[in-house]
Amino acid sequence: MSKRVAIVGASGYSGEELVRLILHHPHADLVAVTSRQSAGQTLAAVFPRFASHPKARSLRFSEPDAAALARIADVVFLALPHGVAAEFAIPLLDAGRVVIDLSADFRLRSAATYREFYAQDHPAPELLARAVYGLPEVYRADIARTRLVASPGCYPTSILLPLIPLLRAGLVRPAGIIADSMSGVTGAGRKAELDYLFCECNESLRAYGVPKHRHLSEIEEQLSIAAGSPVVIQFTPHLVPVNRGIHTTLYVAPTRHFNTPEAAAELAREIASCLADAYASEPFVRLLEGKALPDTKNVVGTNVLEVAWRLDPRTGRLLLLSAQDNLVKGASGQAIQSLNILCGYPETAGLIGSTEP
Repeated sequence: MSKRVAIVGASGYSGEELVRLILHHPHADLVAVTSRQSAGQTLAAVFPRFASHPKARSLRFSEPDAAALARIADVVFLALPHGVAAEFAIPLLDAGRVVIDLSADFRLRSAATYREFYAQDHPAPELLARAVYGLPEVYRADIARTRLVASPGCYPTSILLPLIPLLRAGLVRPAGIIADSMSGVTGAGRKAELDYLFCECNESLRAYGVPKHRHLSEIEEQLSIAAGSPVVIQFTPHLVPVNRGIHTTLYVAPTRHFNTPEAAAELAREIASCLADAYASEPFVRLLEGKALPDTKNVVGTNVLEVAWRLDPRTGRLLLLSAQDNLVKGASGQAIQSLNILCGYPETAGLIGSTEP
């Protein structure tokens, strides 16, 4: 049976990507899209790229109204800024609806941590214990039983999926982890700010959010859960002049030395086995073999995360590399994975077939 789906904040980049994917989802009926600035206009008028779809010519943007959405939708995606999303989640959950939140409002277990990283009190701390962190490859069973999914951030997804299996297996040390990530400009959202104008970003690379980017809060929380002890990492995000895509390089220390060829070969086998056990059957994690390394051009427009790794005998470190589309696997596609799990649909429904971003 199809589910009636609404998208709150559908005019942003993640919202637009949700629209694209839901319009072609075999088990979802898009019944509402909200945007204050686009209210009254059809989907086709705001997003001409969808004009050939019949729904796009008839469905109009409306003002966001939780009570009205609860009457017509079974599942509501919240593609809103942090702090605002919770205001809609509360009445929607009270009305018995499923909420999949793409903001940071329910990703953390601690209201104090939320305040530390987001500089405001949490708007609904009583809901934090109910929310499930929406990383399907890690929390699939929990997602299937919840009505509130906190979809992960784009940077965290690129860091957590390569690291969690290795931390759980005790193959890498939880201390001294370094993460360098590069993101396309859509990661900043659809907004008119000087730093993200074409002439400011084109032909330029820069770090930002140093040394304490907001995503550190959920990264460290999830890594600590995996390791069974507190984890603090060094994370530096960079803005690169491409529209979309994230590439992450992780520098970690294995739990034992591999300073002989035999030790290196044994450790390599264990790392390969650990990642294969975790992801070989996962439809949206691609483990690269041989000399292949992650490349954003191979994942843009898809819900796939590519992962590769290398042991460096010279430094004694393990390098983990990943690439994904920040708007799909890093946001809207992963949220639809959770929709599929919640509703008992094939997890790939609506996510395999079209690679047109």
